[in-house]
Amino acid sequence: MAGRLHGRGAIVTGAGRGIGRAIVERLTAEGAQVAALDLNLDDARGSGGALAIRCDVSDSASVAAAVREARTAFGRLDIAVNNAGIGAAPGDGSEPFYAGMAERNAQIAAGTKPTAFADQLIHMEDAGWRGVMAVNLDGAFFLAREFVRVLAADEAGGTIVNISSTSAQSGEGSPHYCASKAAVIGLTRQLARELAPRGIRVNAVAPGPTDTPIMQSIPAEWITSMEAAVPLGRLARPAEIAAAVAYLASDDASFVTGSVLVANGGSCFF
Repeated sequence: MAGRLHGRGAIVTGAGRGIGRAIVERLTAEGAQVAALDLNLDDARGSGGALAIRCDVSDSASVAAAVREARTAFGRLDIAVNNAGIGAAPGDGSEPFYAGMAERNAQIAAGTKPTAFADQLIHMEDAGWRGVMAVNLDGAFFLAREFVRVLAADEAGGTIVNISSTSAQSGEGSPHYCASKAAVIGLTRQLARELAPRGIRVNAVAPGPTDTPIMQSIPAEWITSMEAAVPLGRLARPAEIAAAVAYLASDDASFVTGSVLVANGGSCFF
């Protein structure tokens, strides 16, 4: 029995690990031909995608070349998933932030008035800010633009699914990460209105804390506190986020556009 996405061509960025890899696997299982785009080609090849392409989403020329390659290979494009994202970049103040948070927590645990502050903003350099924004926001814009250019030339409809985050609503996280993920939702809503006449749907998925490699850069005590804050009592599994993406990419969501599907275990309501 053919899957919901049988015969469709899909592109997934950040496809080598975590949520991206799970998305590639799910879309492939649903019958799509999938181009797995990742900065690390070996990771992209390991994702199970039929077509692994090295792509730096922060570089518009690299994105354009990857989209052309996928279009040539599949003969069509129907689905674009903007999953590539990072939570930190060199010079973004992460180290003093974590150090300050640990010191402050220790003071609180000792029953003393905290004098330490978990500051990141004052330590964040321009390069640190831009490093995250370039991947999380610029990358989403670059792929959407190239994907729609292909669809317009082909006179075809399609669908874009952007990966945002619960942080966009809760404000929990670093300045550049929260700002970029909130901007992705704004981009999603604007594109949904602009592209509807072309038959192109645009939606977003906002995961909560998810058990992915990116969590390895976060202190263990913070992860424990995040799990405790989730009403369902655990982190999301990448496959659960992939299932949400597959729904939005399919005809089951044919009348859904401009929406944010929240998959966060009840930790924050949009």
